[in-house]
Amino acid sequence: MDSIIAWINDQAAAARAQYAVNPWIFLGLMVACAPFFYYSIYRLVRAVAQKDTSRITLWSSVFLAATATPYLYVLLFGRNLPWYVYLILAALLAQGVYSLVKKIRGPRG
Repeated sequence: MDSIIAWINDQAAAARAQYAVNPWIFLGLMVACAPFFYYSIYRLVRAVAQKDTSRITLWSSVFLAATATPYLYVLLFGRNLPWYVYLILAALLAQGVYSLVKKIRGPRG
């Protein structure tokens, strides 16, 4: 068990040294944004059910912010990142926007 924890700490130190991104801060942002993420989904579904467009816009924005914050940390503070990291982050953001639009529109049939 100690060797696994030591390995994780070594990987975190290597990421900090090479990319200037602290994995613990990233993890902290993910955990901190999780309640906002789930609450915004709850409120967004309620707003869609009530057809309240002003609330839909508000909670969509909260949802997007809660989703994007940890990845924005990587984009803003990361250095020497491989090109494919930017591609993956852009794909995740695009997928989030697509899912959000799909949830707002609801089932069409």
